[in-house]
Parts: sequence; C-alpha cells; structure tokens
Amino acid sequence: MLPQSRTSLLIGLLIISSFVVQADEHDHLYGENDEVVLWMNTVGPYHNRQETYTFFSLPFCRGPKQTISHYHETLGEALLGVELDFSGLDIRFKSDVEKTVFCTVDLTEDQYKAFVYAVRSNYWYQMYIDDLPIWGMVGEVDDTTDPPTYKIFTHKKLEIGYNENQIVDVNLTSDGRTKLSPHAKLSFSYEVTFKPSSVKYPDRFDKYLDPTFFQHRIHWFSIFNSFMMVIFLVGLVSMILMRTLRKDYARYSKDEELDDMERDLGDEYGWKQVHGDIFRPPGFPMFFSALIGSGYQVFTVVFIVILLAIIGELYTERGSLLSAAIFVYAATSPINGYAGGSMYARFGGKQWIKQMVVSAFLLPTAVCGTAFMINFIAIYYHASRAIPFTIMIAVTCICLFVILPLTLVGTVLGRNLAGQGNYPCRINAVPRPIPEKKWFMEPLVIIMMGGILPFGSIFIEMYFIFTSFWAYKIYYVYGFMLLVTVILAIVTVCVTIVCTYFLLNAEDYRWRWTSFLAGASTSFYVYLYSVYYFLFKTKMFGLFQTVFYFGYMALFSIALGLMCGTIGYIGTAKFVRKIYSTVKID
Repeated sequence: MLPQSRTSLLIGLLIISSFVVQADEHDHLYGENDEVVLWMNTVGPYHNRQETYTFFSLPFCRGPKQTISHYHETLGEALLGVELDFSGLDIRFKSDVEKTVFCTVDLTEDQYKAFVYAVRSNYWYQMYIDDLPIWGMVGEVDDTTDPPTYKIFTHKKLEIGYNENQIVDVNLTSDGRTKLSPHAKLSFSYEVTFKPSSVKYPDRFDKYLDPTFFQHRIHWFSIFNSFMMVIFLVGLVSMILMRTLRKDYARYSKDEELDDMERDLGDEYGWKQVHGDIFRPPGFPMFFSALIGSGYQVFTVVFIVILLAIIGELYTERGSLLSAAIFVYAATSPINGYAGGSMYARFGGKQWIKQMVVSAFLLPTAVCGTAFMINFIAIYYHASRAIPFTIMIAVTCICLFVILPLTLVGTVLGRNLAGQGNYPCRINAVPRPIPEKKWFMEPLVIIMMGGILPFGSIFIEMYFIFTSFWAYKIYYVYGFMLLVTVILAIVTVCVTIVCTYFLLNAEDYRWRWTSFLAGASTSFYVYLYSVYYFLFKTKMFGLFQTVFYFGYMALFSIALGLMCGTIGYIGTAKFVRKIYSTVKID
C-alpha cells in the first residue's frame, strides 16, 4: 500500500493531468506539441442510427497510451448514449505521425464471429477530435468470391487541418484491408498528418451541413404552399365572421322583435340556441385542464428552443439541444400550472392539488414510461442507449424538486389571478338535449377532418426533420422550423374555428373537447406518416431500432398533439367568447 503522501501526490498529478487534457478540449486552443485526444464513441449498424454500442464492445484494441476517463458534460450527452472512450493513440498538435502499429490482436473464434457480423451488418463507428465528429466503416464485404469474403480496415489515416492554434478540420481515410479468418493476426495502425487550413474556427462545422438538401427548392415550395394555405384559411374564417355571422346577427335581431308565440312557431336553429350550455365545463375537467396546461408549456418550450437554436447554433455541441430543451421545460413549469390551474378553477374544480400533480407529471410520465420500456431492450442488447441509473435519478430529481414546485407556484397564481369565469352567458342548470344531425357533423368526424390541413402545412418539413434525426443529416435551418411552427399555429387556429362553427350550428355545444382534439388530430396523421417513412424511406431492422423508432415517434406525436390541440382550443375559445358576447342573449 502506498504511503499517504505518495498517494496524495499521485491523485494530485492525475487531477492535474486530467485538467490539462480537458482544458485543451474546452477552450479549443492548442500550443505546439500539446496533446490532441482522439475519443472513440460508438459503433453500430449504418441503417440503425440509434442502435449503437461502445466502440470497444467489438474486439478492437487500444493504443499504448494511458487511459483517460471521460465524464458526461451534460445531461443531454448522457441521454443520447454518447460513450466516449480514450483511443490510447498519442497525437500531438502539429506533430505528424508516420504509419505506426499500435496494437495486434490474435482473433479467437468468438472475436472472428463478432467482426464478421459487424462487417456483414455494415457497422460503422464514430470518433471525436476536438469535438469534431469523424465516421468510418468497420470493414467491407467482397461479393466477388463464393462464399463472400469479409475484410476489416486496420489502418486509420487522420488528416487534421489547423488554423493558427485551433483545429478546424478532420478527415479519416480507412485502409489496410485485411481478410478475416479464425485465429488470424490483425495489426492495427494509425497515421496522422497536420495541414494548415484557411477555414475559420466559427465555420468549421459547415462541412457537415448539407445546404443542397435542406435548402432545396422543394423546401421553399413547401413554405410557399403553406403560406398560401394560411391566406386561404384566414380568408375563410374572415368570411365566417364578417358575412355568415352578420346574417346570423340580423336574423337573431329580427327574431327578438317577434312575440313569444311567433318565436315558438318560427324555425329557430343555429349556434344561438346553445347559449345556455356553451360555457358548460367539459367532461373530465381535471384531465382536460392538465392537457391544456401541458400544451401551453410544450408550445413555449418549442418556441424558446427554436430561438436558442437560431441564436446559438446548438447543433455544434453534443447533446446541447436536448439539454437546452430539458432546462427550458423545467423552467417553464409555472406556465403549465398557471394555464391548467386557472382553467380548472374556472370550471369550478375543487381538487386543485390533484389537478396540479396530474398537470405537472402528465408529459414527464409518458416520456419516462416510454424511455423505461426502451431502456429494458437497450440493456438486453448492451447498447450505449441504455440510460444509466444515476441519470434516471437525476431526471427524477428534476421532476420532483424543480418541475413540481414550479408548477405549484403557477397553479396558485393561476387560481388567484385568472380563476374567475366571467362568462358572457349564464349556464343553464339542466343541459340542453343535443339534436340529431348528419353524420359528417358528428364530433368524431369533425375531429378527424380537423387535422388534415394542419398536417398538410407541415408534412414536407416533417420529412426534413425525420431525415435529420433518423438518418445522418444535421438539421440547422431552424429559421424554416420557426416559420413552419408559426404557419402551423395559424392553420390550426383557423381550422378549429371553422370546425367549431359547424358544430355549434348543428346545436352541439361540446366544443371544448372537439376543438382540442381537432387540433390534436394533426399528430395522428404525423404518426401515420412516420409509419410510411419507416417502411419506405429507411432500411431500419431489428427489434431494438423498431421499438426505439415507434416509441419515440409516439412521444413526438403526443407532444405535437398537446401543442396543436392547445393552440386550436385557445383560438376557438376566443372565437366563442367573441360571438356570444356580441349578440344580446335573453
């Protein structure tokens, strides 16, 4: 056992050495001959982007240099399955390295099978140098022979571009094709070349972007198409408000001049007939108010995160977008509490604490439940996507000690500041019977029809978003996303107003759930589109990737449904209050 002084000295040296390495990566400034760390991240099938494993789960060997531990810098990095492992290769800034063998492996039967499976399944791996990602294939299949020959790349040639004292470019060339066979001896080597580059440090991620894909004329055409749809729908809603309602006002004003017998004999119909029930609380008011509160919060988070992505270029940092989304979601919890709590109070609800808990944990429960299910499969596969227990504890603490208290604050403020109904119409004690109507005026039909146009305004953008997440494109056109989000909100409001007007004209006052679900039905069509995308636009395979895809697409659809449903309800509620406060009601 080492003496205490030597132990303390050793620990101190390790801490200092770790700090020196970390400092270079954090400030991205290097001096002559400073160490450049090559991190090995994950390896996995090319067509299954989320099915990843630690690099050394395959029988690769490390370089001779002492291992450096890597700690997750952000919660998002840990949740995304980033598993950086030191390569063991000695790389020094501006110091070229000729071809050098750093280790050898005598393949056992199991190691041979592991490499063959990886090559046959098109495995590729990811590495990082100074936060710049590098990708390479494990090997290749030679189909010209019978049976096919499996070859592995044993040589890595790194070309590192630098501008003054900063690394601005990294390229990998894989070579050294070696045939795989049982008990073969593999010699792994590397080579490093430093070259001056004219690329500026702020522009070093531009090479990873694909402007020809994201700024394709189809993308611009989709924006124009959605904009024209907005003009059409706004015109349609304006026509309802300015022409149809004007006629209704005139007819109802004429009816008011009739005596009671003439009015009873007259043919009265339309939205005025349900004035005594229009502001009646919906069924399941606690759950409804929790949905609306969560929708308010999701919309706020989406808007803020998009703005942060536009300003801060979050795509340049591992896990930064997810970390920002988690932080913003936790910080905006008072919005959830205020919107849901005030609405529940206006509905006359008494169990406000229960409503607050439901509202606070509605979306986190869905997210954690889905992640927990997928985590079981990831653990079974030994995938890097398996969420560590400590991260689960951290997320639980965020929910209990950040989200819940902030939601409580918002609920208390909402109940006290906006908890009074102040409806323009008195609510009847006995609900009015809902008359029979044609099948296409039923709420379920209206709900399913309500999501078609909002989906039509975003489905092309969905293709670009899906491709960036499920394939290998980096999404960076957040200005497009912001514009599409605004268009989606306007289209959703207009469509739900039209749907609600038709429903009320059929003398059906169940507009609250109908308006919310009509907007939320957009997510149903998005999920259907995700099925189409999976079947015809990807080559994903295997249980893990399939469950991961459909599980997280379900979460995405739920969040989108909450947002669109809330937007539709907000616009419809203002519309309903406007028309019923304008006409004189006896």
